[in-house]
Amino acid sequence: MCCFFTALVFLGPRAAVLVWWLINPLRFSAAFNTFILPILGIIFLPWTTLMYLVVWSPATGIYGLDWLWLGLGLVADIAMHGGGAWGNKDKIPGYGSEPQTIEKTAAPVEPATPAAPAPPAEEPPVSTDDSAPQA
Repeated sequence: MCCFFTALVFLGPRAAVLVWWLINPLRFSAAFNTFILPILGIIFLPWTTLMYLVVWSPATGIYGLDWLWLGLGLVADIAMHGGGAWGNKDKIPGYGSEPQTIEKTAAPVEPATPAAPAPPAEEPPVSTDDSAPQA
């Protein structure tokens, strides 16, 4: 049991399950009916697989509060996967700690064309009558 806890502390649940399988392979063959289930468990849910091996008994299987321990193993697996995603969030574009702002750019503005010159203002008609006094 000392090697099991050392492997668990230093190398994680996958290494602990493999060490336990090397030490006591009969427990694996009794706890799991097929070979594929423990392999999938070691790959995807190592804490739950390890907890299943700890609480499983040949006489009763999983019974009573054993389900609580299996639930804690599942929570540990979810936390392990979620913690990895949280730790790498800065490496994924758009998921950084600072909100990404998307700058809205207006449609390209075409340069203004010079306006046509305004028609000249109309001058008052010039009278040809010399009889009017001029100011």
